[in-house]
Amino acid sequence: MNRIIAIAVLVAASVSAQNLTPQQKEVDFRHIYGLFTTYYAPMDWKKQLLNVDGLDIKPWLAKVAAATTDLEFYDVCAEYAGSFQDTHVNFQIPSVFLAQLGFGVDLYDDKPLIESINRTLLPQRDFPFVIGDEVVSVDGESAESLIAKFSRYYAQGNPRATRRQAAARIGSRSQSRFPLAPMVGETAQVVIRRQNGDQETYTIKWTKTGLPVEVGPTISPKLASVARSKQAAANDYMSELRALQFSGVTGNETELGLLSYGSRNPIFINGLGSGFTRRLGAGAQDFYYSGVFRTDGLSIGYIRIPNYSPPSQPLAILQLDAEIAFFQANTDGLIVDEMRNTGGNLCFGEEVVRRLTPNRFAVTGFQLRAYFARVTGFYFSMINARNAGAAPEVIEQYEKLYAAMLAAYQSNRGVTEPLPLCTSSLERDTIRNAAGVSTAYTKPIMMVTDEFSTSTADSVPAMFQENNLGVLYGYRTNGAGGNNTGFDGGAYGESFVGLTIGVQARRSPVLREGYPYTNILENVGVHPDVVEDYMTKDNLLQSGAPFVQRMLWAMSAYIRQQSGN
Repeated sequence: MNRIIAIAVLVAASVSAQNLTPQQKEVDFRHIYGLFTTYYAPMDWKKQLLNVDGLDIKPWLAKVAAATTDLEFYDVCAEYAGSFQDTHVNFQIPSVFLAQLGFGVDLYDDKPLIESINRTLLPQRDFPFVIGDEVVSVDGESAESLIAKFSRYYAQGNPRATRRQAAARIGSRSQSRFPLAPMVGETAQVVIRRQNGDQETYTIKWTKTGLPVEVGPTISPKLASVARSKQAAANDYMSELRALQFSGVTGNETELGLLSYGSRNPIFINGLGSGFTRRLGAGAQDFYYSGVFRTDGLSIGYIRIPNYSPPSQPLAILQLDAEIAFFQANTDGLIVDEMRNTGGNLCFGEEVVRRLTPNRFAVTGFQLRAYFARVTGFYFSMINARNAGAAPEVIEQYEKLYAAMLAAYQSNRGVTEPLPLCTSSLERDTIRNAAGVSTAYTKPIMMVTDEFSTSTADSVPAMFQENNLGVLYGYRTNGAGGNNTGFDGGAYGESFVGLTIGVQARRSPVLREGYPYTNILENVGVHPDVVEDYMTKDNLLQSGAPFVQRMLWAMSAYIRQQSGN
């Protein structure tokens, strides 16, 4: 039975009756451990790359035994999930408690700088610090120490993405991912280094919303937990595929901790300049932000893809087709911006790529975790598809998935060979009209990425780069190289565990500094052809204008290179 209790009670000394018993904590942790051993696809990869042995349960059981409260136990669970350094892996509790100091922090030039200020909570007259000032410490703990602490709860596939997510928690503590968030005091002593070098100390009140969660004693366990992915009705033969076709992160901006993450507007919207004319981005139904730059005697199209989970995929496709047709007729080149893209539907990602090349191209494959429930799931979906008279390509796809899953399961390989998830082939054709003519963009293309180009926004740049569709520009992608689902976290407490159930694999292996020669995208990410880092103080203070200017210079040079001028 859940009990939501007031902060004062939570912070007060606990009595044993208010918490799960030691045996209940161990049962729940063993359940979470069992989820990883059964369903987690990159288990061997994490051991090889990071020396993280997710199968070694002894040290974690010792931590569980030492936890005296539910929140301490949840903290151990969160740390275990974070140890895999996987964007798709997380441990969450159903809390809406949030404590905020009224300013946002991110790393610019690797320093924790203030990037936003809520002037309702922090009026200028009392708190004169400004955007670009540096947070030195909170309650005597250095910003760097806080970043290291919070990195355990917000681990990403990319180390810099982890640090940036952790930096965002300096002034914003959400209990859903950080179980001990309610332990903050009423106020915080914040030391800020102004841009002239002076250090100033401010007493800032924590603004707290929602109530913290404590589980409390549970008389009997819940029913057996099941995956929160779709449990198919017998006649819904597409459910098994739909469950695999999502690769992304979800949540509101506060939970995600990053400005413009998944947002239609680009992070540099105020730095686009007078030479930019907007096309999409003002209407409520506009999924994209798009327009045209006039620069250096060229017309350069621009379209931002904020995520791969549009509210209406058919409408998003119609808008994309219209924009591609316009850009093909009216521009010399095209910039596709998927910075701070939260990912989403893998097949929508492939549809985007189909419109960026007039040729056939290789898609990202997925090595799926082989377990018996999935073997039988593919088998029955295949039978149901046949009985329902499904399209031949759907039946063929299920036949291949079932055969590959059965082979991997019987040979104890852990994961399958790379498989297609959107068609029955690891190759896709360009988009064509009724006459069979490609309607894809044929002029020079630049795709822009950063360390929060996540999940499907990892696989799309991989396909773009691998098929030589243009120049990849910006920063390496997130390295969230898999598809994901969620599970109930235990029989006694209430929690949710996000897991990676398949691993993205490029067609050909690559060698990147610091990583083995591999075709796996998890942790490795996709590295740009031209490196340009947005996260500088100049970009923060100038709304991204320096980044936009350099991006346009690079694009102009690329267009002229491709045209021979």
